[in-house]
Amino acid sequence: MEHKNTLLTLAYDGTDYFGWQRQEGVKTIQEELEKALSKLLKKEVNIRGASRTDAGVHAFCQLAILKEPHTIPINRLALAINSALDTKDIVVKDAILVNDSFHPQNSVYKKSYSYNIYNAPFQNPLCSRYSHFVHKPLDIEKMRQASKEFIGTYDFKAFCASKSMAKTTVRTIYSLDIEQKDELISINITGNGFLYNMVRIIAGTLIDVGLSKKKKEDIKEIIFSKDRQRAGKTSPACGLILKNIYYNLD
Repeated sequence: MEHKNTLLTLAYDGTDYFGWQRQEGVKTIQEELEKALSKLLKKEVNIRGASRTDAGVHAFCQLAILKEPHTIPINRLALAINSALDTKDIVVKDAILVNDSFHPQNSVYKKSYSYNIYNAPFQNPLCSRYSHFVHKPLDIEKMRQASKEFIGTYDFKAFCASKSMAKTTVRTIYSLDIEQKDELISINITGNGFLYNMVRIIAGTLIDVGLSKKKKEDIKEIIFSKDRQRAGKTSPACGLILKNIYYNLD
């Protein structure tokens, strides 16, 4: 029996990749996955992802749609793809059949990211691939208070990189909380979508708050200013992880 319109869930370490999207002359997650699928199905395969993670960004839950018909049992497909991959940086966690109307972007209604900060006098080499190292002490309570100011629907132009091609810079943030476990600080954010570098700029701004370079009261002023220069720096890609993508199967 042939299957088609298969939704793949995958995780990856993006350190050595130029992001999700296939690009000429550089190694990307999409290209590696398409190579494995082409080898497995013995024909050229193209897939479409739900989120275009940038160079160096990681994912615990990325989605990709495979439209090519195949006869591999759906409960064995993830294992088969993983066996065909030439890297251990990418793992397909699950595969399910979806209807023809499913779209990897239009069927998604919210996404969650985490931004990890390693806050200690010295770097931990075991955390360096997956966190941004900040050696000066951060005031976590100030960061938590400031984080509440981002929740809601706003024009987040001040938190968008200049290369963005978005039709609108209005986005809704549903939740933003900050957890701390020993030296590791995690900024967890969920929204209906995110602009180019938006989460990394928010992280950079909250780091400024933690270092007393900015105050809680500054956040709304920065948002309403729509001025990128007033927000914090774009934090490094290594700390960013795409944690979850929520979608409708209707």
